[in-house]
Amino acid sequence: MIVTTAQLAKHAFGKYAVGAYNINNIEQTMGLFRGCIESQAPFIIQLSKGARAYSDKRMIEAVIRAAGEIFPDAIYAVHLDHGDEETCYDCIDSGFYSSVMIDASHHSFEENIAITRRVVDRAHAKGLTVEAELGQLGGVEEDVIVEEGNACLTNPDQAVEFIQRSGCDSLAAAIGTSHGAFKFKGQQSLHFEVIEEIEKNLAAAGMQPVPIVMHGSSSVPQEEVRRINAAGGKIADSCGVNEDEYLPAAKLGVTKINIDTDGRLVWTRVHREFFRDNPAAFDFRPPGKIFMDEYTKFIAAKNVKLGSAGQLASLRAFLSK
Repeated sequence: MIVTTAQLAKHAFGKYAVGAYNINNIEQTMGLFRGCIESQAPFIIQLSKGARAYSDKRMIEAVIRAAGEIFPDAIYAVHLDHGDEETCYDCIDSGFYSSVMIDASHHSFEENIAITRRVVDRAHAKGLTVEAELGQLGGVEEDVIVEEGNACLTNPDQAVEFIQRSGCDSLAAAIGTSHGAFKFKGQQSLHFEVIEEIEKNLAAAGMQPVPIVMHGSSSVPQEEVRRINAAGGKIADSCGVNEDEYLPAAKLGVTKINIDTDGRLVWTRVHREFFRDNPAAFDFRPPGKIFMDEYTKFIAAKNVKLGSAGQLASLRAFLSK
């Protein structure tokens, strides 16, 4: 069943993080639902502006509705990822989404607040929650392109003012991650001190803790990269977030962790290997079935790292109160 993102955040806060997975097609949708049922984890389905335009927004929304009927025990929210103001309003008015993200982080601080405030007012009137971003992640993800020289960590001293004035319900904080497969050179730890300082400043201001969101959090498994390259790919010098840092971040107040690139790597590996090994094949369904199985395993394993695996029973009891 579809629930609000706020309900998921309230149950998860300080204990685990909910996986927010971007999907674009039937195969990803089926693998996502299967993996979360197998691992007994709640989850957030993320639709980007690009995903909604890939075929037609009504198509991917219909696929999600169908999956909800096929897997009635699943508990999940539907979220707009990296929306502009116009797309946020379209999703708010649709009646289908649990929450929206307005990404005005490329604007000035004042303009970011103003845009976010407009979206918040429209969303709250319909019972939806709003995620906003302060600071900028580097890297490339669909329409989001930020040169590394322009990337900057979230300023904890600005965070309280931003949350107060914008009214946002959760904050996408830049803590050292980046979009895409090429996040770090070598090993790099996340800036947990930014999260700690934000929550400390909120408490000092007499405010309730605010759920933090980690964008660009794919781990970029090196075995996936190796197999892709062995099958003809050219993905070099890629490095992602250490999965062992998910739970420590969750304990500090990160309730939502976004994962997109890893799923694309699984898709690429499956299809490159299949057509390498079956050069005469032209039916797309056999590799599609393999991908659904592989994506199911990938999702289940990722939920263990997030701490969300095994949380469905507790969440169901929480929601029934």
